[in-house]
Amino acid sequence: MLPYITMRCPYCNSTDSRVTDSRPDIEDAIIRRRRVCEQCGAKFTTVERVQMRDLVVRKNSGKLEPFDREKLRRSIKLACRNRDVGDEQIERLVTSIHRRLETETPDDTVTSALVGQMVADSLLNLDPIAFVRFVSVYRKFSRVADFKKIIDQIPEDNDDAVVCKLPKTSLF
Repeated sequence: MLPYITMRCPYCNSTDSRVTDSRPDIEDAIIRRRRVCEQCGAKFTTVERVQMRDLVVRKNSGKLEPFDREKLRRSIKLACRNRDVGDEQIERLVTSIHRRLETETPDDTVTSALVGQMVADSLLNLDPIAFVRFVSVYRKFSRVADFKKIIDQIPEDNDDAVVCKLPKTSLF
């Protein structure tokens, strides 16, 4: 049996806190718990989510590293910077991609190419400009022609787009 681990206050490091409020967030995939430290009285929030398995990402170089939701969130947020895409949309996108990786892949190791593909296709559906930004960095565009080629392949009418549905023939 695993030992019980208590939540530490980020202000005074005390392990004595109580939950004052719990609420589901983002389609019931996350529970946010509002806590109060009994030692210093500080209030803070913890986030709890279901993790089905520990995913490992195989990079193009062959190196393995643990899947990192925060790294995924940062790259999507960077692609969406100064666009009309909110933090809640980004979090839904991250959660959707993470859940698909956990449920639709046969083992615990996924390739960075698959993760990049899911991000690119999701961004294409969410915001085509963010898609171009992401792909240009991920694919290391070095010429204007690289941008022209990918932009020419973007459908003009994106009304049927659904987040994280991979097209049969991907642009990526």
